[in-house]
Amino acid sequence: MSKVVAVGKWMSKWFTLIVILWAAVNMTAPGISTWVIPNTSYLLGIILFGMGLTLTGEDFKRIAKHPVPVVLGTCAHYIIMPGIAYLLVLIFNLKGATAAGVILVGSCPSGTSSSVMAYLAGGDVALDVSIEILSTLLAPVAIPGLLLLLARSYVTIPAQSLFMSTIEIVLVPIILGVLVHTMFKKQVDKFIQAMPLISQVAILLIIGAVVSKNHANIFTAATALVIPVVILHNLSGYGIGFLFSKLIRLREPQRKAITFEVGMQDSSLGATLAIKYFAPAAAIPSTIFSIWHNISGSALSSWWRNHSQEKNSDDNRSTEAVVTTD
Repeated sequence: MSKVVAVGKWMSKWFTLIVILWAAVNMTAPGISTWVIPNTSYLLGIILFGMGLTLTGEDFKRIAKHPVPVVLGTCAHYIIMPGIAYLLVLIFNLKGATAAGVILVGSCPSGTSSSVMAYLAGGDVALDVSIEILSTLLAPVAIPGLLLLLARSYVTIPAQSLFMSTIEIVLVPIILGVLVHTMFKKQVDKFIQAMPLISQVAILLIIGAVVSKNHANIFTAATALVIPVVILHNLSGYGIGFLFSKLIRLREPQRKAITFEVGMQDSSLGATLAIKYFAPAAAIPSTIFSIWHNISGSALSSWWRNHSQEKNSDDNRSTEAVVTTD
């Protein structure tokens, strides 16, 4: 198990680079991942089952004890990201499945890697995880509801099927994970150490499948605008999320958590639903988002971490100067 944990830590450290290289491999040799395409929902189920395995009663008690920042952060996520997505679709005059794909990824719950980024940045990981849990649990209602509100003029929205699929893909695996953890806690605690590696491999396989299916359409004139739209979507989410957290006067660690929770999406879920219910072009925004938000999240967490270290160093020097003077 120690080797598995070590490999998982190594992958976490280099995950952004691995994602980029794996996407490039599937662009040049799409046949590698074609076998994954019909199985993306199962892979996502594995990721969310792993999330359920890590949850305990304390996680839900924490939400109940301190609901205000969790509820506000979740509301911010489901208002800011779909709203930005819709505005960008209008500004860039996107059409059809591409427009729907941008709105779909904007309507997804918080990304699973946001908690890692919050941890690296010195953010409030407990708040981050709580928002991630609540936004994911709300996904079966939020995704079809937001798509009906914002995307029905671009594609037909199978709201009932989306609702049922999201329950099957999201809620059922999480609930099963919680139940398994509750019944077999000692055995599960050992296995949980392997979940980061398993989840990372599953995410890579989903990215490979989506790139494989859309390799001929990702860098075309028809989809050229998707890349700047995705980048603006993600960066705007960070910026507005941070401003919102300052507006409600949260502490710095909490501001960092909400920034990542607002700006990072569960793009694997978006890609899975896009493949299942819409045209292939609808999965391209989620695919690009999967690659980009790992790059931007890593960069932001590194900057925040370094900035905090410099600030602490300056504070320590100021304290030493005062002590010396006294």
